[in-house]
Amino acid sequence: MTLNPPKLSFWSKACAALALTVAADVILFDYAPGSTLGVLCLCWLAVLAIVRRVWQGDRRAQVAAGSAAILTLILIDRPSFLGWVLFGIAIMIAMQSSRVRRAEDAFRWGQRLFFNVVAAVAGPALDLARLGRLKARGGKTTPVRAVLRILILPLIGAVVFGGLFLMANPLLADLAARLRMPALGENQFARLVFWVLVLIGVYGTLRPRWTRKTFALPERSGHSSVVPAASVVLSLVVFNLIFAIQNGMDIAFLWSGAALPEGFTLAQYAHRGAYPLIFTALLAGLFVLVCLRPTSPTAQQPWVRRLVLLWVGQNLFLVASSILRTVNYIDVYSLTRLRIAALVWMVLVGIGLVLICWRLFKNRSGSWLVNANALTAGVVLVAISATDLGAVAASWNVRHAREMGGRGTSLDLCYLAGLHGASAVSLARLEKAATDPVFKERIAGALAYQTAALKTQQSDWHSWRWRDARRLDRVLTINPAAGAKRPLPFSPDCDAEWID
Repeated sequence: MTLNPPKLSFWSKACAALALTVAADVILFDYAPGSTLGVLCLCWLAVLAIVRRVWQGDRRAQVAAGSAAILTLILIDRPSFLGWVLFGIAIMIAMQSSRVRRAEDAFRWGQRLFFNVVAAVAGPALDLARLGRLKARGGKTTPVRAVLRILILPLIGAVVFGGLFLMANPLLADLAARLRMPALGENQFARLVFWVLVLIGVYGTLRPRWTRKTFALPERSGHSSVVPAASVVLSLVVFNLIFAIQNGMDIAFLWSGAALPEGFTLAQYAHRGAYPLIFTALLAGLFVLVCLRPTSPTAQQPWVRRLVLLWVGQNLFLVASSILRTVNYIDVYSLTRLRIAALVWMVLVGIGLVLICWRLFKNRSGSWLVNANALTAGVVLVAISATDLGAVAASWNVRHAREMGGRGTSLDLCYLAGLHGASAVSLARLEKAATDPVFKERIAGALAYQTAALKTQQSDWHSWRWRDARRLDRVLTINPAAGAKRPLPFSPDCDAEWID
């Protein structure tokens, strides 16, 4: 009996999804993700290229597939959850692009991707049901129905007669009890959940679900404003005055270095206002979006545009002050990955404000604004996924530590130990440069702790990482004796100090 193309397509995709799920189980289950995660994603992309050649002739799909390939290389070098999510978004775009119009914006694409993820849960069951309804060539029933028709009577009879014999024969009953399936333990249950999730994810890209119904951004084509023109103008005047007070204080105390009133420190002034002021800038951007449509009569007034430009300029200065506040706080209390992420977020807010202003003055659509922000955020997130923020923080903290003559706080060995090897190179350089014997001994113990953790991770091929292999090589190049000292005991609560 010959399978027609729909059946062949289904079974080839089902087998490919199962093969990738088995590979994921061997590589990832119960192991820390290593460079093998990137290899698995590369195999995933290759399977999509073989089984679903939908990006042939589609430039947008080719760009998305190329982006996914770049992300696999990043995952091989530095596996991360962010990189994996970006890879998944890229391949979903590549798989759906041929069905989507050229003009669709990022807002509609977000709806499509969300629908694809939700519908993927029921995807395999829906395809099995659809397969059962297909007809084979010549009008005959499908193999699935034919097999079920043959087996249904023997299966029912075997269950009925077998049950009766088990009730009548104690020897058979005892044998059946011995052959009982073992209880599903915690590890087996976790593996079952893992298989289901991976299978759904992989099959969802091999058989992506597509929806025609998406919602566009609200675009007001009329000439009326959402808010009366007088209210908008008065708001801009009042807001500019309020922002001028805050920016004036920042110029006096933050940028020029004037002395603060008694009882206040620069660290307090810097840290307290960093995040609330960013929220203020976001509210300012929302005000411009809602109350000043590019085509509205209010927005077309030259003096209104000057007030908007002044206010957006003040917001950009507010963002710059927030960045400076965070930098000043870092000077006193060291750098962390979260503080790097906060700085990146502040820069994105500033770019968003510029794009909002550009949209207003150039009469761009809401779709243009969404696409521009999505593109900016995508580029930044890809760059972050390729950057080891922990290594950046460790390098900065070592260079600016008080023990090395810097202006910062004492070196937090507890935090560096929690970076899972990212600080090893910085610690090796620090040990080589340190002159105080006691401090040098503590650094050697911390480096031994990091080196031992890295060697343990690298000894298993499941969790082996290319970047960590290069990191270990660099540590041994800087200090061939690295790791020879006894590792310092470490308290995981990060409140205790290192103990000699």
